[in-house]
Amino acid sequence: MLLENDAFLSELTKLFMQGKSSRSVSMTMKRYDGWTKPKPRASVVAEPAEYKCLVRATLGNKKISTVINHKDVTKFQMVSL
Repeated sequence: MLLENDAFLSELTKLFMQGKSSRSVSMTMKRYDGWTKPKPRASVVAEPAEYKCLVRATLGNKKISTVINHKDVTKFQMVSL
């Protein structure tokens, strides 16, 4: 489920509270270029002007994610800790 940044942080807090007693929360961050489908092989696709960062968190079957601007990644990491 793709959330806004503030909603993601509040849901992430809930996930950590749920996982505190029995399970572990897994977080991943990766470069995101805005594509939701694979790029076609034959055609040349222009690179985006600025990449974004996709952050995902999972606890069991529950998955949440958000997209962050490149310049806000450090600030987001400091807030999420």
